[in-house]
Amino acid sequence: MMLFNRILLSTTLVVVALVVQVSILARLQLPGAVPDLLLLVVVALALVYGHVSGALIGFGAGLLVDLAPPADHAVGRYALVLCVIGYLVGLAKPENGQLRSATGPMAIVVAAAVGSTLLYAGVGALVGDNAARHVGLVSLLITAVIYDLLLAPFTVPLIMALARRAENDPLAESTGTGTDVASGFLANGTGLRIGEQRGVLRMRAARNRAARAGRIKGVKRL
Repeated sequence: MMLFNRILLSTTLVVVALVVQVSILARLQLPGAVPDLLLLVVVALALVYGHVSGALIGFGAGLLVDLAPPADHAVGRYALVLCVIGYLVGLAKPENGQLRSATGPMAIVVAAAVGSTLLYAGVGALVGDNAARHVGLVSLLITAVIYDLLLAPFTVPLIMALARRAENDPLAESTGTGTDVASGFLANGTGLRIGEQRGVLRMRAARNRAARAGRIKGVKRL
């Protein structure tokens, strides 16, 4: 059942991301690179599922990009890129599934954006595609990092939370003092962690119940 949920969720997210990227993001005519929503999906899922699943999801997502119109490159090129990225990002998954700040996930997004751009350009150079050289590799790197960093806070935490909930991961319901990798983006800079906020709400609810009980006892004594 867990494997089925993983396949279903990954397939749905990849297809939705591909449709949004091809029909919306690619048509924005932004300077430099195109915001890579599929890359962020692969990064988020690899951080939850690990390197093996990350590589498989990356390969499938990249293959869809290679086959989807208006593809102008050799089939398998982006599949190789996302497969490698998914594998490497999956290796960065912490053993306990927890990170205490957004620095780690943000650094992973930057590394994935830079690595995917360089790897895509390198594979293109091997097969005789020098489009990146004409556009400007430095410009592509800078814009890819900027666009992906702008999208990451709105996509990566949500995707990771969905992935954990679909697998009934205990960390999805954790109320500890540390934050998990899915909430790292949201916890950074707020001064309060998700678990701490829940703990405060529970303490307030307990105090309210105690206050109501005291009022009821006072009425009975009268």
